[in-house]
This record gives sequence, structure tokens and C-alpha cells, in this order.
Amino acid sequence: MKAIVLTGLVVLAVTLVATTAWLWTPDKTRPELEALYLARPGDMITVAGTRLHVRDTGPREAPTVILLHGFGASLHTWEPWAEVLEDDLRVIRLDLPGAGLSPPDPVGDYTDSRVTALLLALMDLLGVERASLVGNSVGGRLAWTLAAEHPDRVERLVLIAPDGFASPGFEYGKAPKVPWIMGLMRYALPRSMLRANIAVGYADPAALTEPTLTRYRDLMLAPGARQAMLDRMEQTVLRDPVPLLGRITAPVLLVWGEQDAMIPFRNAQDYQRALADVRLVSFPDLGHLPHEEAPAQSLPPVRAFLLAPATDRP
Repeated sequence: MKAIVLTGLVVLAVTLVATTAWLWTPDKTRPELEALYLARPGDMITVAGTRLHVRDTGPREAPTVILLHGFGASLHTWEPWAEVLEDDLRVIRLDLPGAGLSPPDPVGDYTDSRVTALLLALMDLLGVERASLVGNSVGGRLAWTLAAEHPDRVERLVLIAPDGFASPGFEYGKAPKVPWIMGLMRYALPRSMLRANIAVGYADPAALTEPTLTRYRDLMLAPGARQAMLDRMEQTVLRDPVPLLGRITAPVLLVWGEQDAMIPFRNAQDYQRALADVRLVSFPDLGHLPHEEAPAQSLPPVRAFLLAPATDRP
């Protein structure tokens, strides 16, 4: 009997080792990632002691818009929009700390207050007194938080399926319990698993192209990026958004895909009740990432809002 048990344990151990070796996904080196995804060496800048990947395009004398990506994404998510917007606007995109090509935060702080402080420092560094903010998902929460706490720095606000209202697993004032299985991403990041997770953001999963999936996966394999994602999840402490949203003075455009499977479209009603000056544009056939899934369809109302005269917004 002991021999049978011992044999079984050996087989189990060998199977676990073999499975781990098969799924093992090491980091990619920073030089190889920068060769693929860094447009110019000068796009890596130091902001308040933190290295950030920032793209600053368009005419410097034009009004400024800052684009904030969501969880697991990078500044590349905005590429189709930025190529159009930079004709008329100064367009600033950045990888949040520990995302894309931005290295992990040197102090390991991924709270909203830390990131909004970095955004303000970035604006100061680039000589931007006021800017419009565009944010998707977590980036939307960061955008409206900055607009609420520093209304003098925000001209207009575009929120694309923004995070902020509590959902299952989250309570206001409490950090969430991150499932232990999420920790396995430090060691394994199968392409098929990642595809399934990102495709949820699209109403039509077929819209997730292989190059886009490759980019997401490559940048998640940047040194320290997977741990930073876990740290950001663990440090997310939501505040009741209603009092903060009530402090926003900038006009707001809500953009939502009605097929959103990540943050439900019905949440738009919560924002409409809480915001003083808000308009909603929704797309019946799009999901959580309208700027990626259908950029040509989703951009026109955003562009019109950003470029409209102050007294004549759509």
C-alpha cells in the first residue's frame, strides 16, 4: 500500500512539474518590449521620481486632452482615436505606473490618490494648466476623481464605461479580496486564457484581433507588470462616488456600449443622477471597449464634444 501511495505521489509531482513547465510564462526584457512598442526614446520621462511612458502629440498651442486607459491596457488602446484627435488637439497618452512600458511604481503605491498626484505632476511638467480628460473603466474613475478634487485643472470630461460604483466583490471603504487563483498569473499567462478575458470587453469577440491580443500579452509580460496588476487590485478602495461626482463642474460626456459585460450599461443612470452637466452617448452593438472595438463609429461624438465651443457643446 505504501508503495502504491508513494508511486501516486511521484506521478502527481511529476505531472505538476510538467504542467508548470508547460504553462510557465517568463517576463520579456524591457529592451525587446521597447523595440516593439516605444515610438521614441524621449517618450520615457521621469515624473515626480517615477518613470512613465508618455506620448505627447498634436499642436502644442491647441487645447489639451489626456487619455487614460483601463485595467490591463496601455496607451496603445487609444491609437486609432489619437491619430484623428491630434489633428486639432494636443493629445497626451500615458501608461499608468506598472502598465504598458511604465515600470512599476518605485514605492509600490497604486492607489487612486497616488495616481492622480502623478497626473497633476505630469501636467505641471508638460506645462498644461487645464486639460480635458478621457478615461475608460479604471481610467474613467481616475479621470472623474481628478475632476472632482481639482476642478480648476479639468476643462471637459469624457467617461467611457467608467468604474466607480460598487459591484459584487467590492464595498465602499474596503479593499477587495483578490482570489488566490489570480496570483498564478505571476507565473503563467496562457494566450488562450488572456484572449477569453479580453474578449469579454467586446460585444463581438471576433473584433479582438491577433495583433491586439499579442500587444496586450507582451506588455503584461513587462518586468514587474503582473505583480503591479495584482497590487493595483488589492489597493483599490472605492469611495462612495456620489458626493465626489457632485463636485464636478466640467461638462461630462458619458460613452457606453450597451453590450458591456464588464461594467453594465445600466450604471450610466447612476452617473446621470449624480452629475450636474452630463450627456450620454450609447452604442447598442458595442461593449466595454468601444474605442478599440469600433473606433471609427465611437469617436465622432467624442471629437465633437471635445472641439465644440464652450457655449455650444453637443
